[in-house]
Amino acid sequence: MSEIPARAMGSEGPSDAVAAAAAGPVGDAVWQSSPPGSMYDYIKVASFSIGPDGLVDQWSLRAEQLLGIPAEVAVGTDPIETFIDPDLRERGQRKMAEILDGREWTGVVPFRVPAAGPGRTDRGRRVHRGLAEVYVMPTRTEEGERAAVCIVVDVRTLRSIETDLAASQAIFGQSPFGFLLIDTDLRVRRANHRFASVFGGTPDDHRGKGVHDYLPRAEADRVCATLRRVLETGESITDMHVTGFVPGSDERRHWSVNLYRVHSGSGRPIGVSWLGTDVTARRAAAREAAAARRNLALLNEAGARIGNSLDLETTARELLDVVVPGFCDLATVDLYQGLLAGDETPPGLADGSAELRRVAFSSAVSEVPFHGTGERVKLGAVHHYPFNSPCADALRTARPRTVAAEGGGLVQSTLAVPMVAHDTVVGLAQFARTKGSEPFGDRDRDLAVELAARAAVCIDNARLYRREHERALILQRSLLPPGDPEASGLDIACRYLPGNAATGRSSEVGGDWFDVIELPGHRTALVVGDVMGRGLRAAVAMGELRTAVRTLAQLDLEPAEVLSHLDEIARGLGAPGGVQQATRAARRPREADLSEVYLATCVYAVYDAVTRRCTFANAGHLPPVLVEPGESALMLDVPPGLPLGVGGEPFEEVEVELPEGALLALYTDGLVESRDHPLDEGLQAFVGALTDPTRPLEDVCDQVLNTLDSHHGEDDIALLMARVQGLPAESVGDWTLPREPRSVGRAREYARAQLLSWDLEPLVDTTELLVSELVTNALRYGEGEIRLRLLLDRTLVCEVWDSGLVQPRRRRARDTDEGGRGLQLVGLLSAAWGSRRTPHGKTVWFELPLPGDETQLTDPAEALLSLF
Repeated sequence: MSEIPARAMGSEGPSDAVAAAAAGPVGDAVWQSSPPGSMYDYIKVASFSIGPDGLVDQWSLRAEQLLGIPAEVAVGTDPIETFIDPDLRERGQRKMAEILDGREWTGVVPFRVPAAGPGRTDRGRRVHRGLAEVYVMPTRTEEGERAAVCIVVDVRTLRSIETDLAASQAIFGQSPFGFLLIDTDLRVRRANHRFASVFGGTPDDHRGKGVHDYLPRAEADRVCATLRRVLETGESITDMHVTGFVPGSDERRHWSVNLYRVHSGSGRPIGVSWLGTDVTARRAAAREAAAARRNLALLNEAGARIGNSLDLETTARELLDVVVPGFCDLATVDLYQGLLAGDETPPGLADGSAELRRVAFSSAVSEVPFHGTGERVKLGAVHHYPFNSPCADALRTARPRTVAAEGGGLVQSTLAVPMVAHDTVVGLAQFARTKGSEPFGDRDRDLAVELAARAAVCIDNARLYRREHERALILQRSLLPPGDPEASGLDIACRYLPGNAATGRSSEVGGDWFDVIELPGHRTALVVGDVMGRGLRAAVAMGELRTAVRTLAQLDLEPAEVLSHLDEIARGLGAPGGVQQATRAARRPREADLSEVYLATCVYAVYDAVTRRCTFANAGHLPPVLVEPGESALMLDVPPGLPLGVGGEPFEEVEVELPEGALLALYTDGLVESRDHPLDEGLQAFVGALTDPTRPLEDVCDQVLNTLDSHHGEDDIALLMARVQGLPAESVGDWTLPREPRSVGRAREYARAQLLSWDLEPLVDTTELLVSELVTNALRYGEGEIRLRLLLDRTLVCEVWDSGLVQPRRRRARDTDEGGRGLQLVGLLSAAWGSRRTPHGKTVWFELPLPGDETQLTDPAEALLSLF
């Protein structure tokens, strides 16, 4: 025993020894004692010996376990008679004779042994049947007699082991995956052909190699640490990704590795099984799929975030907000300077060297300059690209180009992508990635082109919008009254703020308007309206309605009549038939299609400076606000009516007497309406802002706009304020004349005396002549008593009233006619003349400029001569 190595005296089982012998190199013999687990335990080998007499003379413990017969029963029995079926005994006896004659024999023999449980019964004994492989070796006793040693193996166990070995060989040897058995020293003990076909040589060539022989150092250290953890803990590892290189190739490969600990029969860890498969193609496909998903996400984000503003610079910044840092590390946008200046023609020169302005820059990396011209371009700077530069070439050809690395060596990959909209290049976008990022590929280039194209379309739309918006503003402002409108008996101030000016943001022009129209008799029409909708069409509709209002006002119609005619016109604005369509809609108001008309709201008021009375009519507009001296502001109770363009309902009138010094305010909803508060709250705030109406009107307007925070909404704001200053009694001459011929002379006398009291002697002759003509016409063609009224303000107005309904008509008299020249004479000598209906007849009037006015009137004598 002294020669037995010390390690053989431990507690390791036989299976450990076998495994160690199989795995380790050939060396000293290993002696071990017993826990079971030897290969012979698996195979179930038994032995016994047969003496010269053919009887069993020795019976091993394994024979007792395998055959189930104790030694005291088996020794001394004939094995042929005991274990062989009766029909095979004769043959068995012959074989036994040959064995005892000195011949070896191997074969498979059926046998039967007593069974503890139910089974077949032979002569009352309970038995079970088996199949054994028997190897009989002749031997001699000490006396020289012939005997035999028999080794018996259970055939079923052998077949099971053969199956297991075949399965193991199939898995290990025929596996399409790389298979390794790594021992506890992390050395390869066995490799399959698949592994060898990838890394070269035969499977035996890899025996004894370590992980560092296959992988880069850092990766090998990581894998070794994982292998040790598997050995120590027994926890399996699945789908561990390992990166390395195949011998003789610079291509980086990726493997998915599964690791699990392998044990001996006694349960001792003897190594780690390594199952690896090449996933390089799968990883590449996964990267492609991830890139595709990222690109799709970027496109979706671009669709949602680019183009929300109709401002060119804002749209450019929206593009960079999408691409940095999700697509690149740095980016710029340059737009043609001509485009930003509003040029109608395509802005770029044919050679791509036109001036550009850098409108946007974004960087996810600090202190990295980015340019493509050889010099750094600041944000907002105007520059151009050299003719031979990639950027100029991209602009010239409308194709993306790669720009050489720049930026102090930090930028490794740059794309110059022209921004093309509707076959027109509007600018250039540059995308750059710094070192350490993946360079741009073909897929990235396609994505960059798509992103730049989307932004270009939005920028071009913004350019077209800007052009339309500017035109609409020009049109809208041209249709508004001058900054300081004048009216008899009124002090007027007004404000108009377009939507973009009110909000500080670019928005469509609206359809708000206001107007101050002078009417005969020192009366004034005050108008405020709002076309629903926005844009150029709304501005055009507003212009048409405003023109229509001025035309109808000159007809001196009542306010309700003016709105009724406007309603018909509004219903025809959006229809192909124009005014004819409006006429048909007026006849069938309930059948009018509102989709074909423009809806508008309007309040129309006529103020008479002599009586200080104001007549209102409203078409769906907000109520006027009145502030009387010493009183709080209040909203006038004017029936709102329906908006213009709806039709079907008449408009009502309300007449209000305005005291001297009263303040009247007309406005559009942009002043009081906001997303932040309800309309009623805005109206109350407006009324509350008119706390000191005695201040100058310009100051009152500013106070209202500041108090109401006119920057709250996107709608236009129109505000018209008028302070009442009626004509004083001394500026009015009013007489009633009987219906008799001598009233003509009295009218001349009244007129002369009044003009002399006003120090208007230069106008006496002309006024006497024209008053005589109008009173004569009233006597000849009118009815009832005659009223003469002279009004002095900025001009002299003469009015002759009667009860007749027939309006005077100017005609050209023939040379032989004795009359018919009176109205021609009025037209020649006056600055203006006309007639209007009154509730009880008509009024014919003429107007003369005051002395000192630059207007030159015709001399009465010359006028009379010109008529003959």
